[in-house]
Amino acid sequence: MLELIAHNLAPIMFVSVMGLLLLGYPVALTLSAGGLFFFVIGVALSDYSSEINLFWPLLQAMPERVFGIMSNDTLLAIPFFTFMGIILERSGMAEDLLDTIGQLFGPLRGGVAFAVIFVGALLAATTGVVAASVIAMGLISLPVMQRYSYNRPVATGTIAAAGTLAQIVPPSLVLIVMADQLGVSVGDMYLGAIWPALIIIASYCAYILVLTIIRPDAVPALPMSERRLGTGVWSLVAMAVLAVALYLLGSRVVFADSVPATATVFSATLATVVCYAVALANRTFKLGLLSRLAETVVIVMIPPLALIFLVLGTIFLGIATPTEGGAMGAVGALALAFGKRRLDFPLLRSAIESTAKLSAFVLFILIGARVFGLTFYGVNGQVWLEELLLALPGGQIGFLIVVTIVIFILGCFLDFFEIAFILVPLLAPVAQTLGIDLIWFGVILSMNLQTSFLTPPFGFALFYLRSVAPSREWTDKQTGRRMEAIRTYDIYKGVVPFIVIQFVLILLVIAVPSLVTHYRGDRQPIQVETPGSATGGLNFGLGGGAATGGAAPGGAVPGGGDAGFNFGPASSGGASGTSGTSGGGAATGGTGGFNFGAPAGGTQPSQGQGSAAPGTGEAPAAGAGGATGGFNFGTPTAPAQPAQPGSGSGSGANAGGGAGATNDGTTGDASTGGGSGSGNGATGGFNF
Repeated sequence: MLELIAHNLAPIMFVSVMGLLLLGYPVALTLSAGGLFFFVIGVALSDYSSEINLFWPLLQAMPERVFGIMSNDTLLAIPFFTFMGIILERSGMAEDLLDTIGQLFGPLRGGVAFAVIFVGALLAATTGVVAASVIAMGLISLPVMQRYSYNRPVATGTIAAAGTLAQIVPPSLVLIVMADQLGVSVGDMYLGAIWPALIIIASYCAYILVLTIIRPDAVPALPMSERRLGTGVWSLVAMAVLAVALYLLGSRVVFADSVPATATVFSATLATVVCYAVALANRTFKLGLLSRLAETVVIVMIPPLALIFLVLGTIFLGIATPTEGGAMGAVGALALAFGKRRLDFPLLRSAIESTAKLSAFVLFILIGARVFGLTFYGVNGQVWLEELLLALPGGQIGFLIVVTIVIFILGCFLDFFEIAFILVPLLAPVAQTLGIDLIWFGVILSMNLQTSFLTPPFGFALFYLRSVAPSREWTDKQTGRRMEAIRTYDIYKGVVPFIVIQFVLILLVIAVPSLVTHYRGDRQPIQVETPGSATGGLNFGLGGGAATGGAAPGGAVPGGGDAGFNFGPASSGGASGTSGTSGGGAATGGTGGFNFGAPAGGTQPSQGQGSAAPGTGEAPAAGAGGATGGFNFGTPTAPAQPAQPGSGSGSGANAGGGAGATNDGTTGDASTGGGSGSGNGATGGFNF
C-alpha cells in the first residue's frame, strides 16, 4: 500500500490541493500548507520510491526562492499599473468618458452599448483592472440603458463583457503575470496580445450591430432630447484630419533626421498638443471654431489616449520596459488627476492602500505557489503531468484544445491568479516540448482567463456587476418612471453570447497563430550603447549575446579600458560579429589598472572575429583577452574553439580556470594561477 501511495504521490497531491481550492479555502495558505504537508509525507515515503527526491535540507532552498520573488523586477509592474488604474477610476475619468462617448454614439441604434464597449477598451488600456471598469460602467451606464428601454440581459451582458477587456488589452495584469510565469518578455506578450484584443473588441461591436438589425427594440438610440452636446460630427472629423496632418508633417519633415522611435514619439506629441490646445482655446476664448461636441470629445479623449501612448507606445517602441512604462503611467495618472483638480490626500491614501492590498495578495499567492512547486517537483509531478499531456492525440492543436477546455472549466470556480500561479508553470514545459511558442500559448491562456470572469456561477465580473445593479425596483429621478430590478438571471443570460464569442475567438487564435506570433517582427529592442573603450575611472559592462553583422556588441565591453577598474562579466556570446564588434562574451584587454572579465561560452568564430573572449591581437583567444599589465582576472567557461591560437599584445596573460583547445587540437601554455587558457601565456603583471 505504501509503495502504491509513494508511486502516485504527485497526482494525489495535485488533486488534493485543487480540491481544497475548489472548496474555497484561502489560496496562499492552501498552497503553502499543502506543499509542506506533502513534503513531510514525501520525505517519509522516499525509501519506498525512487521517484521521490525530497529530503529535509531541501527546505533550506525556500528562503532563496522567496527572495527570488521579492527581487523580481517584472512583478513591479503590477503595483504600478494597479495604482495607475485606481487613480484614474477614482478621479472620475470613467464618468467623463462614458458621458462624452455616449453622446457621440447616441444618435445611432445601440449607441450607448457601442459607447460602453469603446470606453471599456479605453479603461482596459489605462486601468487594467476589471473591478474598476465593471463597477464604473455599471454605476454610470446601466441606469441610462434602463432609462431608454434597453433589453436588460443585453445591457448587463455588454457591461460585464466590456469590463473584462482589462484582462486581455495591454497593460493587463494577467499578461504581466503570464509573462512572468512563462519566463518570457512582458513587452513581447503585450505585442502578441494586440491583434487578439482588437479582434475581441470588434467582435463585441459586431454582435451589437447584429442586434440593431434583428432586434432594434432591444438597443434603441438616444432620443433627441437627451443629446446634450448637439451635432457637429464634421468638426470632429476636421480635428482628426488636422491631427493626422501634423503627425505626418512631424515624422516626414520636422523630425525626419531623428531615430524612427524618437520621430514617432515627437510627431505624436506635436499632433496631440496642437489639437488639445486648439480645443482649449476654443472653449476658453469662445472662438466658435469647433462644435461643442468636437470640443468636448477632444478635451475628454486626449488625456487618456496620451496616457495610453505614454505607457504602451514607449513599451512597443522599445523606449521603456513594461516596469518603467508602468512607473510613467502612475506618474501620468497623478498628473491627470491633479489637472482635473481631483487629486487630494484621501484619494491618494485609498489608492495606495488598495494597491498595497492587491500587491500583497498576489505576492503571497506566489510564495504559496513556490512552496507547492518545491514539493510537487520533488515528487516528479512535472514528469507525471508531462507524460499525461504528451500522450494526448493531435500534437500541438490537441494539447491546446484540451488545455483550453480544462482552463475554461476551472475558470468557473478559480480566480485567474490561482490558475496562473499553479497550472501555468506546470503546463509551460509541456508546451515547450511540443514546440509551441510561449507567447502564443500565453495569449491563449489569457483569453481563457478573461472568459473565466464571465462564466457562471463564479465569474468575478458577474459579482462586480451584481453588487452595483439595482436588486429592487427604483424610481428614475429624471423621468419619474419606475424601473424594473435587475435579476441575477438577467446578468447570467446576458453574458452567454459573449462567452460564445470568446470561445470562438480562442479557437481562431489557436488555428491562426500568426495573429500572435507577429510580435517577432514587430518588436523594437531597447538600444543600449556600450562604449568601445573607456579611459580611467570605473568601467562596468554586462554583455549578452550578440547579433550577427555587427548589430550589437556581444561581449561585455568590446574594446579595452585604459587604466582604472574595468569590469565585464559577460553572458554567453551570440553569433560571430563583424570587424570591430565582439561576437562572444568577454572583456577584451585593458591597458593597466584592474581588469575583470568572466566570460561565458560563445559560438565558434572565424578568423579575426569575436569568440568567447577576443584577444587584442588579430586572432581571438578563448580566455580573457591579453591585457597590458595591471591585475587581470577572468574565468572563462566553455570557451569556443577559436580560429587559431590567440596571443594578447603586450604583457599580461590569459586568465582562465579551464583548458580551452585551439583549433589544431593543441593545448595552450598554462598561465599563472592554475588551469590553462587557449591563448599563449604572457609575462608581466599579476595574472590569475
